[in-house]
Amino acid sequence: MPALIEVKNLTKKYDKLLAVNGISFTIQPGTCFGLLGPNGAGKTTTIEVIEDIIRPTSGDILYKGKPRSNTFRAEVGIQFQQTALLAFLTVYETLETFQSLFPNTYDLKELIELCHLQDFLDQYNDRISGGQQQRFMLALALVNKPELVFLDEPSTGLDPQARRNLWDIVQDIKAKGKTIVLTTHYMEEAQHLCDEIAIMDYGSIIARGSPDELIKEYCHGVTVVIPKKGLNPSLSELSLKFHEINNRIEINTDDLNKCLEELIAHNVNLADMTVRSPNLEDVFLNLTGRQLRD
Repeated sequence: MPALIEVKNLTKKYDKLLAVNGISFTIQPGTCFGLLGPNGAGKTTTIEVIEDIIRPTSGDILYKGKPRSNTFRAEVGIQFQQTALLAFLTVYETLETFQSLFPNTYDLKELIELCHLQDFLDQYNDRISGGQQQRFMLALALVNKPELVFLDEPSTGLDPQARRNLWDIVQDIKAKGKTIVLTTHYMEEAQHLCDEIAIMDYGSIIARGSPDELIKEYCHGVTVVIPKKGLNPSLSELSLKFHEINNRIEINTDDLNKCLEELIAHNVNLADMTVRSPNLEDVFLNLTGRQLRD
């Protein structure tokens, strides 16, 4: 199947800063594509170039095999991380206003049900909760029935319940055949929603594949987690490699049986032990490091 979006040798420079360094990738129709990376990796710049908000220094962006045109803008929906709306309009009035801007739109009743807006349609824009606002912003991004939807960190600041609710809505949108481009700092969110992921760092794509493919390629074994209080004082006696994080010991091992045998031999209390399989967060940290980025 032809790609919906094809990025070819994309480069973006700001004076001496090389924000995006000749990257290439494709986005298939009907999928959720995740673009991940630490702060300053170049993912936001990449997304804004694809959205046609900023111009690339060099490279090409193809939509349905052709250079982008006015058709692209009409068929794209964008949920920005922050959007300022008129405080004196209600949620429903704002939906009507946005609907009037496009020739081809969702029926508002269908859109309201899709994004679960029924309970706060008469509220003013500045009087709704964080979870309600994110669902509302998603509805505004969908009002023109876009084929391609960009979601920029859609669940930032949401509690776990609101985040899961938003994930369900995103899954419903994808089930309608929409193509989604997602940026997020929540690795669990990317692993749950994305069919394919590209990880960026220092302006380049350093890994790409499905969540399962990335985990299989860049992570090995399991992690044994034990509260530090359950260990003997002399950790140096253990031949196992471990990290001490927040009063717990994390041991990465390719041989779980051998690891447990050694811990038992040293009289380690395993009552509160947990064993964790690798996930996308482990992939991210293995590839980009644990050092804090500003």
